[in-house]
Amino acid sequence: MAEATVTVTLTDSQGRSDSLDLEPGQYVIGRGDDCQICVAGNFKSVSRRHARLHIRADGARIEDLGSRSGLMVNGEIVQNQDLEDGDVIRIGAELGIRIRLPEAARGKTAPKMMFDGAKASAQDISGALRDIAKATEKLFAEVHKRIVGQDEIIACVWAAILGRGHCLLVGVPGLAKTLLVSTLSDVLQLRFSRIQFTPDLMPSDIIGSQILNRDTEGEMGLRFEPGPIFAQLLLADEINRTPPKTQAALLQAMQEREVTVSRNNYTLGPPFCVVATQNPIEQEGTYPLPEAQQDRFMFSLLLDYPSRDEEIEVLTRLAADVRHEVTHVLGVEEILRFQAAVDQIAIPAELISAIADAVRATRPADPKAPDLVRDVVDWGAGPRAGQALLTGAKALAAMAGRPAAGWEDVKRIVKPVLRHRLGLNYRARGRGVTVDEVIEAAVSRLGQ
Repeated sequence: MAEATVTVTLTDSQGRSDSLDLEPGQYVIGRGDDCQICVAGNFKSVSRRHARLHIRADGARIEDLGSRSGLMVNGEIVQNQDLEDGDVIRIGAELGIRIRLPEAARGKTAPKMMFDGAKASAQDISGALRDIAKATEKLFAEVHKRIVGQDEIIACVWAAILGRGHCLLVGVPGLAKTLLVSTLSDVLQLRFSRIQFTPDLMPSDIIGSQILNRDTEGEMGLRFEPGPIFAQLLLADEINRTPPKTQAALLQAMQEREVTVSRNNYTLGPPFCVVATQNPIEQEGTYPLPEAQQDRFMFSLLLDYPSRDEEIEVLTRLAADVRHEVTHVLGVEEILRFQAAVDQIAIPAELISAIADAVRATRPADPKAPDLVRDVVDWGAGPRAGQALLTGAKALAAMAGRPAAGWEDVKRIVKPVLRHRLGLNYRARGRGVTVDEVIEAAVSRLGQ
């Protein structure tokens, strides 16, 4: 009779995966040649001997072997944790492991396994695109059970998640910004955290802190208690109400997907998306986001008032006390697979040139910049804007089931990508010129 085994599925940050069937025993996971599960390729955040997986006849357990980037199970940082069927383990920034336990597992020896994410099999891009298009339709249907209208906002936030980006939502109170983000987390089965930014909020309130703890042997030591940033979809509510030093606590997390506390790095497992909100009306007691942090946001989305019909629908739902429960459309594994598929969307050479020209046209010193840009712009968009345009266009094409992006995709997101990356001078304010008008002038001759 064949011995029962534990199935371990390893997935890298690009969504590529491989499955191993392991018999009971001990398996050291890391980059070292002496590890039973040796990961090769670009796994920089995985330590040489990162963790040990214990597989027993009655279950499994994982322990951290003093790694520098930590060990997470189902989004929680752990040192030593018993595992259940379906648990997701995050090792460093690049390696995820899902455990499938049988009813019983027996065995003795531990064969050596190799996983090289760079050599994992390529995904079926056409099948993935069909899945993304279907999932996008279902996502809109579920979100609209709670949110009336705001189609373009929903599309851009979903595109940012697919493109591993972040969003800045700007709108007056009462436009369902918080409800929109929390609903997306429900539909996508993402771990959700909400931080209300206030003047007295400290960086440790976001990242977490070291606390004094007594271990099982009675020894006192410091243990890291993770903060609300250890989520997959983070709502930073009214981010401009907290001082710059607290706003800056998000910088490393948004760019490197990790945080540093007391010289130790802690990885934020993918997917990770920050959606920050701002109120454009009240400016007293606020702290404008520094340009460096604004540039970390893929999109700046302006939420407008609902139309008359949409507002009537909102009131009708309230009067009827209609409260819809949403159903799950996707999970973390599917989102990672979709993100990898977006990376494979084709970008024609002429479109890359058009994106570069669009970004360069916002810089007043560029010879091809229009007169309006030279007159009212102090500084234009940097290279990260072109990256956001390219990635966002890929995401929109994937959402529509298309294998290649086009100028219509770029044109759709050019304002959300550029509007928070331009600095207008006093002449713009004196003449009443808006940043969106400047962007229209910059890109009007492109994509013809």
